[in-house]
Amino acid sequence: MKTIRQTVTFIASRHEVYELLMDAKKHSALTGSDVKLSRNIGDKFSIYDGEIEGVNLELVPDAKIVQSWRYSDWPKGHYSRVAFSLKDVEGGTRLTFIQEHVPDEHYEDIKQGWRDYYWNPMKKMLKKS
Repeated sequence: MKTIRQTVTFIASRHEVYELLMDAKKHSALTGSDVKLSRNIGDKFSIYDGEIEGVNLELVPDAKIVQSWRYSDWPKGHYSRVAFSLKDVEGGTRLTFIQEHVPDEHYEDIKQGWRDYYWNPMKKMLKKS
């Protein structure tokens, strides 16, 4: 098992970044997929038409999101733990991301996937808002 650690800065407020990740409609627009997402701890969610699923573990509005994540092609019952932490920085928000317990064989794809399917599209969407 491996851990992914990434940091990205957005020219947007913490609230805008948090909402893009936690609002089902905005997250759906970001991913171009069906998203089922709630703001309640313990609730399940699914992204990319069910390809990714998990549970909200900790939510601190505009500051922190901790969730379990499972990709459909992972070993049955295996979940990773993701944490998004948001901090104010000059000109925007710094997102620090950690994903623990990533299966070795999926590490490189997932590490690059965060950049390709989340961070870069988020930067584009947040510029427009």
